[in-house]
Parts: sequence; structure tokens; C-alpha cells
Amino acid sequence: MTRTRKVSVGDVAPDFTLLDQSGTPVRLGDLVGQKTVVLYFYPKDETPGCTMEARAFRDSYEQFSAKDAQVVGVSSDSVRSHRRFAQRHNLPFLLLSDADGAVRRLYGVEKTLGLLPGRVTYVIDQTGVVRHVYSSQLRATRHPREALMVLSTLAGDGA
Repeated sequence: MTRTRKVSVGDVAPDFTLLDQSGTPVRLGDLVGQKTVVLYFYPKDETPGCTMEARAFRDSYEQFSAKDAQVVGVSSDSVRSHRRFAQRHNLPFLLLSDADGAVRRLYGVEKTLGLLPGRVTYVIDQTGVVRHVYSSQLRATRHPREALMVLSTLAGDGA
């Protein structure tokens, strides 16, 4: 499951299966085709930036739903950690546990300063093609805004 390059716009999103916050296996391939998937990788549950990012996705969740998009967060935290994080912040979307970092590596999400797991958001259309990639470790709350702008463009709503 190793990959030598980053997943980029125009690539078919690599398929994977990870456990969500309830311990249920979730396969990306099962989500793609039903909805546009907003797949976001983040460093760690309950850290300030990641909490702000998750809350920003939560606060705009109705907009994602209205655009027929499924938000999916991925970090290396455990299922139990994700469950607590989702409950504590009322997160209505899936959080997937990539405990060994295999999916992060599969997507080529690099570490910031060689230490912190990267913060990258992918918008994957219903055919499984990556339509947008946004990477910013520090601008955590911009990730949902970027994704919503792309979804509007894909839906033909204008920007």
C-alpha cells in the first residue's frame, strides 16, 4: 500500500477501508458513486487546530449535505479517540482511524517540518476522480471553505 507520489487533481482516488468512530469498516469506494466525498486528513483529535477545523466542517455540514457531499475526516487516532472527539464536538460526519498511517502514505500526505502529520483536503467526485486538493497546516478553518467553493463549481452554481 505504499505510494511514491502525492495524489493530485485528475487522479483516481486510491480506495481503502478504515474503521469509523463506531468501529464500523468504511470503504471509500462505497461512498464514491453515492456522493461527492470531501476527504480530509488532519494531525490529531483534540488539538487546537484540528478541533477548529472539525468544528468548521461541522458548522458548514448542512451546506455540504445540500451539495450532496459526504465529509470524511482521517487521522491516526484510535476508534475510541475518534468516538470521544465526535461526541464532544457534535461532529455529524465520519472520522476514520488510520492507526498505522497507511492511507496517509497511500495519498502521499507529507509531514510538516518532518514531524506533524499533514493537513490536506481532497474533493473526490462521484466517478472517484480527485477534483481538488488543498494543503495547509496552519489555515485549518479554510479547508471547509475551499471544499465548498469547489463543490459549488462542480455543481455549476458558479463560485
